Formats: sequence, C-alpha cells, structure tokens
Amino acid sequence: MAKPLVFEKPLGMRDTLPDLYEVKSNVRVTMEEAVRQWGYRFMDTPTLEYYDTVGEASATLDRQLFKLLDQEGKTLVLRPDMTAPIARVAASSLQSEALPMRLAYMAKVFRAQQQEGGRPAEFEQFGIELIGDGTVSADGEVIALMTDTLQQAGLDHFQVAVGHLGFVDALFKEILGNDSRVRRLKRFLYEKNYVGYRQHVKQLPLSSIDQRRLLDFLQLRGDASILERAEELISSTPGYQAIEELTMLREFLEAYGVSDVILLDLTLVSHMTYYTGVVFEGYAEELGFPISNGGRYDTLLSKFNIEAQATGFGVHLDYLIEALQPKEQGRSSQCVIFTEEHRKEAIAFSVDKRKDGIQVVLQDLKGVKDLDAFTETFSDVTYFIGSKKEGKR
Repeated sequence: MAKPLVFEKPLGMRDTLPDLYEVKSNVRVTMEEAVRQWGYRFMDTPTLEYYDTVGEASATLDRQLFKLLDQEGKTLVLRPDMTAPIARVAASSLQSEALPMRLAYMAKVFRAQQQEGGRPAEFEQFGIELIGDGTVSADGEVIALMTDTLQQAGLDHFQVAVGHLGFVDALFKEILGNDSRVRRLKRFLYEKNYVGYRQHVKQLPLSSIDQRRLLDFLQLRGDASILERAEELISSTPGYQAIEELTMLREFLEAYGVSDVILLDLTLVSHMTYYTGVVFEGYAEELGFPISNGGRYDTLLSKFNIEAQATGFGVHLDYLIEALQPKEQGRSSQCVIFTEEHRKEAIAFSVDKRKDGIQVVLQDLKGVKDLDAFTETFSDVTYFIGSKKEGKR
C-alpha cells in the first residue's frame, strides 16, 4: 500500500481554515441561542461508542461506519449520528427525568465514503431531540423550530418538504403485500430515481388499477389539496390515520406562521431506517440536496430498553454555510505594529482596546517580512514606531 503524500488527508476529511471557522462559529452561536429560547438543553456524547449498542442502533450502513478495537477487543465506532447516542443517554443517565425531554447538540459525526465526490466523511451536525411526546403537536414544534433556526442563521430562501412514512408503508403493503417488495420500491424513492420507480412498477405482476395507484402516488407533492387525492389511493386504517396526522400538522404549522415554506411530499422517504411517521427535509434554493432533515422515530428507544416516542431534526452545518454563501472575512478589525522601544505602550494600548471589546492583533515589526501584505486585510492599523505612536488607517 502506497504511503500517503505529506499533505494528503484521509478520504472525506476536511480542514476548516480560519475564515470559515469564524463564520461557522458565528452561525453556531446564533443557532444555539434560537434553540435555547424554545427550552432545549444542550448535551454531548463520546466520539467513540460501542458498535453493539449505538453502532447497530444507528441507521447508518455498516460499510459507512468507522470501526476500531479497544484494548479488550470490543468493537468501537466513531459516532455516525447523534440520535442513537442521545437515545442511549435518555435511557440511562437521564432515565429519571420527567418526559417529554428536550435535548440539543452540536457535534461532529463520521460516515465513511468509498469515493469522495465532494461528500464529507466527517461533518458537523446541529440538532434537537424531543423525547417522550408522540403527539402531532411535537411534530409541529420540531418542524417549526427547524424553520426558525434556519431563518435565525440567516437563510432567507428555503423550503421544507414534509411526508409520512406511515402512508407510504400502508399504500405499498396494500398493493405489494411482501415486505421485501416494499423495501425495494421505497429504495427508488430514497434515491429519487422516479424513472426507475416507474419502470419497476410497470414490470410488477399487478392489476392495471394497482399499477395506476402506484404511478399516481408520485403526483402526491404540493399543497394541502394533495391529501384529498391521497385518500382516493388508500383503503387502510393506517393510511387514513397518516393523512389525518398530516392534516393536523398543517394546522399547527399555520399557527406557527411557517406554512409558506412547507411543501407536502408523500413520496418522501428517508435512508434513516428508524423513522416511523412524519419525516421532513430542508432545502435551500442554492443547493440541490438537503441541508437538514428529521422525523419521528417511535421505536428507536426500545433498543435501549425504554419505551418512549420521539422526534427531532439535524442540520448539516457545512451545507448550511454553503447555502448562506458568507462573504470573505477579514482576520481582524484592528492591528497594532510596534518596535522594541515602544513595546510597553503598544501592549497597554492593545489591552485597553480589548477591554472595550475590540479585536486586536499585536505584532512586532521584526516579525513581519512584507508589511503591506500583512496589514492590507485590517481596517485599522496603529503603529508604535519611531519617536512616537503614528497614525491609523
């Protein structure tokens, strides 16, 4: 195996350079404050978890898990998401807390990529989990909070697609019967391969009526009027219940004042296999892939021996930053250049400025090779050189 080049990074890993780090820090602070105003408490979990617990409970494909062995021979994984680790904590350290429980996080997660193609293997995720509330009110709160958080971060133009896995499963099971057939057809939806979906449906040994139902299903995207069309396709109680929940959800989102960014999409299917009901994805106009997603996962906590319904969302911070298209940041607002004989005055001047909340870079003139290049990014430069302090620019 060839030795990595001296500047080479592992596949999918990224360096965060100073300007981008500053932008991300500002967005983090804004989003954290927005979530706290809704009563969510932040927490963190270990970067490493046991494969037999969090690794298996997560919905990440096994080949995307980073695995390693500890000294006792137990298999560990770098956490591939935050939902499963928080479920573990809710079922253990926080089991005595009253439900519903509102938790939030800002953490790095890791998913291996076979081919990079611009897809990160390490990325920062911001999100919340609302544990112990199975009502449509909770679904509405989580979607409204995600919308509020994106707006607070500065994202002006985005849309949230909302679907319901209960409806998809009910319709497909009515027509296909076999769970393996259902999973195969849902795979086309997850990949958004609608051409492949149509071709597959036409090859299935079904009546013309059932084929038409599956093909008409692809049209269930739009405003609240699609729910009436959805009722015409379904004939089972779970399907009707899913439609009723989406109708109620629309009313909650209207009350929150966010219905203008909501698109109902009953074809929406997530790759996260622990989702059980309402699911949603956030899209920015500038990007062709989701910057956030979430949904209801009412069975995940049972894997940690606790029966509690839950819902939540996660925001891919790097995608959000890309959608925001932040302007290039300067390194600092002010720089102080000094020579040896004026060191004390320069330090005292800088200390006073920092006490006033001004960011200051203090630089010995001897350490600068190209003064013009160094100072050009600062809006204000003060010189302590020669016989006295010299002017600012």
